[in-house]
Amino acid sequence: MDMKLELVPVPVADVDRARDFYAQKIGFNLDHDVQTSDTMRVVQLTPPGSACSIVIGTGLGPISEMTPGSVKGLHLVVKDIRETHALLTGRGVEVTDVIEYPGGIKFAYFNDPDGNMWALQEIPPGR
Repeated sequence: MDMKLELVPVPVADVDRARDFYAQKIGFNLDHDVQTSDTMRVVQLTPPGSACSIVIGTGLGPISEMTPGSVKGLHLVVKDIRETHALLTGRGVEVTDVIEYPGGIKFAYFNDPDGNMWALQEIPPGR
């Protein structure tokens, strides 16, 4: 039996601001931005190279009841964390310094405008 995680809700206060942050500053692909009714809007964005997307929006039932900024620790696994760090900081994203752990695993962190926290992770080949 296959189970594929393909969509993660990320609660935000301002859908337009979050959409622009993820698409323009982080570089996610804007897959959908659909206003299905006066009260429902679905915005789906996918990190480059990922099979899993995020969804933000309004009128999404329990998803819309989540507290903006409450998601912590979503991981974006990257090939070269220093290159990604430089790209994001060059786009105006505040990213922590790169932290290297034993075994060569590296992390850096950033927040979206609502305080949802993301981790950049580099795992050395063969780990």
